[in-house]
Amino acid sequence: MAESERRKMKDKKIRTMTLTAILIAITLVLGLTNLGIISIPPANVTTMHIPVIIGALLLGPKTGLLLGLMFGLTSVWKAFTATSSLVGPLLAESPVLVIIMSVLSRLMIPIVAYFVYKMIAKKKESVALVAGPVAGTLTNTVCYLGLMLLFYTLTGINSAKVVAVITGAGLMNGSLEALAAALICGPVIYAVRKSMNTDTKE
Repeated sequence: MAESERRKMKDKKIRTMTLTAILIAITLVLGLTNLGIISIPPANVTTMHIPVIIGALLLGPKTGLLLGLMFGLTSVWKAFTATSSLVGPLLAESPVLVIIMSVLSRLMIPIVAYFVYKMIAKKKESVALVAGPVAGTLTNTVCYLGLMLLFYTLTGINSAKVVAVITGAGLMNGSLEALAAALICGPVIYAVRKSMNTDTKE
């Protein structure tokens, strides 16, 4: 292998590690402050899915899963330290189910976003940069509230409040989160790729 090729590979690895570290830091800052999960009772609006999606589409699903895990763990921390009219009853019945609900739904974000993006990017890159983030965001909303409803039912808690949130605030908040992802993720990914001078195709 030529020296120039080795240098390019080393530079790419350094850029990847640096970008991963930056996204992890952003995720932690959002998760440990009120910027990441904004309480708008009875549900929450989150911005933490944005670095997860950006990481997955820029650096691949493994990095996306790492960021999704960070999102999930900070969600667990929020659930155990902040009062929530929705999570509180489930936490009292089963902390384990709260952990599963908080982490599993976040791990699904990068998987869905990445594969939706890859599937559509073969035909239209610009559309994929919108569709992937939107799909990942809606996956988070559907999985989180869906698991909450399931676990409420399994533990025998009255699920009427969860159903009301899913049909009301959940739909509105999920739509706002999807809109934010559609407006932010694509331009950021495009700008970072351009600055790194990397090919958009893996």
